[in-house]
Amino acid sequence: MKRRVVHVVTRCVAGAGGVAVRGATALEPSRYDSVLVTGTRDGPLLDRARAGGVEVVVVPELVSPISPRADAVALDRLTDLVRTREADIVHTHSAKAGALGRLAAHRAGVPLIVHTLHGFPFHEFQNPVSRAAYIGIERRLSRITDAYLAVGTGVAVEALRRGLARPEQIHTIGPAVDDPSVVLTPETRARARERLGLGPDVPVVGTVGRLDYQKAPEVMLRALSRLSTPATLVWIGDGELAARAAREVQALGIGDRVLLLGNRSDVPELLPAFDVFALASRYEGLPCVVVEAQQCGIPVVATAVNAVPDVVIPGDTGLLVPPMRPDLLAAALDHALTHPVEAREWATRARERLGARYDQTTAGSVLDQVYTDGAARPRGRLVGAGTRGTS
Repeated sequence: MKRRVVHVVTRCVAGAGGVAVRGATALEPSRYDSVLVTGTRDGPLLDRARAGGVEVVVVPELVSPISPRADAVALDRLTDLVRTREADIVHTHSAKAGALGRLAAHRAGVPLIVHTLHGFPFHEFQNPVSRAAYIGIERRLSRITDAYLAVGTGVAVEALRRGLARPEQIHTIGPAVDDPSVVLTPETRARARERLGLGPDVPVVGTVGRLDYQKAPEVMLRALSRLSTPATLVWIGDGELAARAAREVQALGIGDRVLLLGNRSDVPELLPAFDVFALASRYEGLPCVVVEAQQCGIPVVATAVNAVPDVVIPGDTGLLVPPMRPDLLAAALDHALTHPVEAREWATRARERLGARYDQTTAGSVLDQVYTDGAARPRGRLVGAGTRGTS
């Protein structure tokens, strides 16, 4: 008999949304019926989910910012939904959907509750009081969570170290990404440069991500202003800091070297234009786009946060720098740009190491294992506070 899985994610755009959709569509349809619940009203990922046989339900009150009124409505709607759909499994993604979705599943008596840790709502740059509150909330939620999936070793280690999951509850899984539709060749590089209006000899540093606090666009821009190499920065993505980033570009006097492209649907076709893919984030899980850049054949320079070192191994498959250090980020980018043979070797080794770990078939197999093993265990063994650390 088929089992019904309700997947819950706040925003079904890139990142966690992409992982949720690729996971749902990777499940064997003869064994699972999938329902995707999100606060996002439309977009290519939702179209892809529907095309893959996944029912999409929009709960508009499911929003990222904390909003007591909207959160209460979302919790009630999620509870009614998983109860009326007689869900066998609720699988949540991201912090807000993870909290509300798991509470709703618990209230509705769902047999198996799974949460994917894409990262954490707490990080070292937060106010200590807020940080402690978020950690406390996640520890309480762990008491009603049967199994965790962590998108990388660093995320799994942090969850264990913080007492958010017991060892037997957590499984490490690479975020599923699509097979590369475009890989780096002289031809794809030339076409990508033409799309961007860039000449063949212009050094290009590129990144893809939201213009928000997490992605630290001001750090990237300050690093660019420190480069010895006259590189152009291409930033693909939009966000609440877009206007501030544009002002920072002008204040730093680098307006002729920065392309803020906003959201684009042709990211795979543009990646070959980059000489180096750069990530300046304060915190992350493991961004799918880093894996996608490596699959394309682009060398990566990134901040050493959470699970990024799973794929960016210093001096082997790329370079890592501490977050919030534009000076060190600039030095690493300069090194990559001025040592192209070495950088190409990083990219080659990165593609070889990725193997099949991050493809959709692997994700489907891991999900099936977690759903099956979780259902086979007594609930009492899976749920319980255990002994929690306090740090």
